[in-house]
Amino acid sequence: MNALDGLDPAFEHRARLAIAVLLARDGEISFARFKHELGLTDGNLGAQLRRLEDAGYVVLRRDFVDRKPVTWYALSRPGRQALNTHLDALRAVIGSVR
Repeated sequence: MNALDGLDPAFEHRARLAIAVLLARDGEISFARFKHELGLTDGNLGAQLRRLEDAGYVVLRRDFVDRKPVTWYALSRPGRQALNTHLDALRAVIGSVR
């Protein structure tokens, strides 16, 4: 098996990879915090999150904080597995350069 075979197209966009890594690290993150951390527009962030949600890698829940709607995101179990596989493939590709 080629190391490139482990790369997941869902994580090829840097914003989607960053979203998944932040979720793996922090567990659950709000849309507003993603905007702050990543510096993306609402539309771009929403599109990237939707792509991960459509892949089954991200789950969301809606809540109210101080009577304002807040959307929270977390990695699903398949999302965490896919991210780990993708990161392992990246490590293999990078390691082959040395």
